Parts: sequence; structure tokens; C-alpha cells
Amino acid sequence: MARGVLATTIVGSGMAMLDGTIINVALPRIGEELEASVAGLQWILDGYLLALAALILVAGSLGDRYGRRRMFIVGVVWFGVASGLCAAATTTEMLVATRILQGIGGALLTPGSLAILQASFAHDDRARAIGAWSGLGGIAAAIGPLLGGVLVQVWSWRLAFLINLPLAAVCVLLARRYVPESRDEEATGHPDFLAAAVGAIGLAGLTGALVEAPGRGIGDAVVLVAIVLGVAGLAAFLVIQHRSADPLVPPKLFRDRTFSLANALTFVVYAALGGVMMLMVMQLQVSLDYSPTAAGLAGLPITVIMLLFSGRSGALAQKIGPRTQLVVGPILVGVGMLLLMRVGPGSSYLGSVLPAVVVFGAGLATVVAPVTATVLAAAPDRYAGVASGVNNAIARSGGLLAIAVLPAVAGLSGAAYTDPVALTAGWRTALLVCAALAIGGGLIALGIHNGVLDTPSAEDTDESPHPGECLHCGVDSPPTHVRPGHHA
Repeated sequence: MARGVLATTIVGSGMAMLDGTIINVALPRIGEELEASVAGLQWILDGYLLALAALILVAGSLGDRYGRRRMFIVGVVWFGVASGLCAAATTTEMLVATRILQGIGGALLTPGSLAILQASFAHDDRARAIGAWSGLGGIAAAIGPLLGGVLVQVWSWRLAFLINLPLAAVCVLLARRYVPESRDEEATGHPDFLAAAVGAIGLAGLTGALVEAPGRGIGDAVVLVAIVLGVAGLAAFLVIQHRSADPLVPPKLFRDRTFSLANALTFVVYAALGGVMMLMVMQLQVSLDYSPTAAGLAGLPITVIMLLFSGRSGALAQKIGPRTQLVVGPILVGVGMLLLMRVGPGSSYLGSVLPAVVVFGAGLATVVAPVTATVLAAAPDRYAGVASGVNNAIARSGGLLAIAVLPAVAGLSGAAYTDPVALTAGWRTALLVCAALAIGGGLIALGIHNGVLDTPSAEDTDESPHPGECLHCGVDSPPTHVRPGHHA
């Protein structure tokens, strides 16, 4: 049972992570075939991230109320159908619209993965389970550029979306067979769809202003309207959350310093990652004349390092506390980004690319599992879906805003990404910004409580196990005992 639950969550979240990176290597071909500008490419990436970030909070709440397995399966099916529509797109606008639909599916399935793990594994085993989930799911994200390169070179960028269809089918079969249903039995009322809509409008307005301002100008009517909608929407969202009796984001979660700092770390690190991953495969293909497959292969060391060390990093955090890894990991990521500044026209793989991606991968493997485990451990069990939703929304928002801002900061607009000289100059500017963000994340982690992953005593918690929770489920073996579900 434990292995089946873990496999299901890995396939589901891995599919979403894979899609989030597989498209990066396809961007030059998409831009060429659909005649997309830099802003068009930004929207293709940000359309997905926008829907994901805006809706993931209400999706986590839906899972807590109506069943985490149920919403997970709905999300997987939705994601698969939307992927098929993406593959059929014939214009930039059509692809952006279908990517938004795909993001809705991702919002439904992503928080469900973590919440299912939180509900199915006992406290002592969660860090190991999350480590395995983070590592293997992270491999899907890391292998995305390689797989995308092969698919683009073999036939078309459309295969990068069609590959999700068989994965979705397998995931649904696994979920129906292995995953027990779980929900928050204390949840009352209905999810706050108004707050979700207002937050989505605010995030969309802010993103639109950041993407369109470089091309249209800050005084353009469209940009000004987007700014007003963004500021007003986000402000209204905060007011609604503070006044609501049943908010999407309970303010008391952020009263915990560790929860707040771990999410701040998540934001800056994922912002740095979003900017670098968008530009790296373009730099390799445009400035170094790599084929799509070669550009994907360039990141293979990241995949290997994640496979070997992410799970162990989660287990180590359980033993010694997460703070050391949360400080060291982002700093290593930042150092790797600084090393990537050496990658330009004429650079060799062994001399420039490989050392950078090795350090970069080591940093990711160090930080990913511990930060996820820290966020969940800092929140009460009954808020599992909400906590994972908040963390995912913050991660996606970081990437969303980085993709919206960095091309302008780097001086890239229109078709500038097709010019090796302009792209290399912009690439190096973006790397400086992203490295500063990542290293800043490591400094933020200094304030995190190192004992957050310690097993709580009976006196310290009034949380009761979820129905169907494994009292001693190891990742490497089936459960030895399962508390039966409580039925009325």
C-alpha cells in the first residue's frame, strides 16, 4: 500500500513537473513555428503558471473538504485532456489559452499529491516519503529538457504535450487501486471561490503588466489597466482573507515563523529557478548552436544528482534538522548560477556547462526535500491541503513573476532571443539577479527552527491521525499496521 501511494503521487506530480520543464527546450521551435515574440513565449509559460498559482489554494481546500483522492483524480484527467488541446494549438493565442486550461488541472492535482502523503504516512516516515517524492518528482522536472529535446527533434514540440496522455491514464489507475480517500473531517462551509477569483484577477493583472510593459510602454492603457487590476485584486484578496471566518489561507499559519520563512525561501529560490530554466535551454540552442536533444542532455547531471541525493537529503533533515540544508542548498544553487555566466558562444561543455550544472544540481538536491517537509511540519495536520497549496502557490508565483520580469531586466524583447549576442548579454544579467535571489534564500533559512521535524509528543499536539493513516509505513516496505477508517 505505501509503495502504491508513493508511486501514484510521484506519477501525478511528476507529470506536472515534467510538463513544466519539458516545454522550455521546445520554446525556440514553438516561437519559430507560431511566429511568437518574447512576450508570446512569456505568456506560453506564464499562462500555465498563472492558473496554477491562482487556483492551487482553492484546490487544496477542495481536497480537504471533498476528498483528496477525488480531487487528485479530477486534476489528472483535466490535465491530460488539456495537454491534448495544447498539442492541437495552431496559434500563439490558442496555445496560451490551452496552457491556462492545463494549469487548472495542475492546480487540482499538485496539492493533492503532498496532502495524500501527509495523510497516508505516519509522522516519523513522512520526511522519507516526501524525500522520495521530491527526488523522483524532481527527476521528472530535470529530465524534461532532455525528453523535450528528443521529442522536438524526432517530430515536433507537440509531442511534448501528447506524452502526458498515457501518463495520466496510468496515474488514474494507480490512484483508484492504491490511494485511500482522506479529508478534513472538521472542515465546514464551502471553499471561498470569490477570494480565489479576486486573487486570480490580481495575479493576472500584475503578470500582464510586467509582461506587456516592455513592449507597449508603461503609459499604455492596457498596461495601466493591468496594474490597477493587479494591485486592487491582490489588496482585496488580503482583506477578504483577514475578514473571512473560513479563509483560503488561514492567517494563523503565517504566525509560525518557520512556516513563513520556509515559504519566503521557496518564493525566492523558485523565482531564481524559473528565470534560469527559461533562458538556459534558449542560450544553449541559440548562442551555442546546440540541437534540442543536446540542450536537454546538458542538464543530465542535475537528474543524476537529484536521483542519488534528494531522498537522502530528506532523511538527513529528519535526523539533524533542516536548517543546515536550507542554508547550504540555496547558496550552492546561487554559486551554480554564477558559474553559468561563463556559458557563451564558443564555450565548451566540459569546461563551462558541466561544472555549473553539477553545483546547481547539488544545491537543488540539498534543499528541495527539506524545505517541503519543513513547510508541512510547521502546519497542523488538519491544514495539510492548505499548507501544501500555499507552498505550491508561492513556488509557482515566484517562477511566474521571474519569467514576467527577467526578460525586461535582461533587455530582451521582440525577437531579440534569436540574436546570440543580445541573448548572451541578457542571459548574464539574468543570472546575476537569479543568483542573488537564491543566495538570499539561504540567508532567510537562518531563522528557521531546526527542531520543526521532531516527532511531537502527545502533550504537544491534539491532532488525531487521519482515517486510514499508516502508523508505521516505511517507504521501502508495505505498512505493518494501518489504522482503519472511521465510518459513521
